[in-house]
Amino acid sequence: MTVEDWASLIVAILTIVSSIAFGIKWLVKHYLSELRPNGGSSVKDQVNRLEIKVDKLYDILIENRVSDSNK
Repeated sequence: MTVEDWASLIVAILTIVSSIAFGIKWLVKHYLSELRPNGGSSVKDQVNRLEIKVDKLYDILIENRVSDSNK
């Protein structure tokens, strides 16, 4: 193989590796953005809302158990 062949092979490999690296970087950035609250539409916001609702349900169950035990 000539020097030009080696150079083109190296450039091709570097291009493929860099495009894969940028793709992975974009995916990580995209998925990490879902884990930060953004005012309502992220996964983190939805989890926070569910936690609040579950806490309210626990409070209701505890109140019902206390009122039932007093009877």
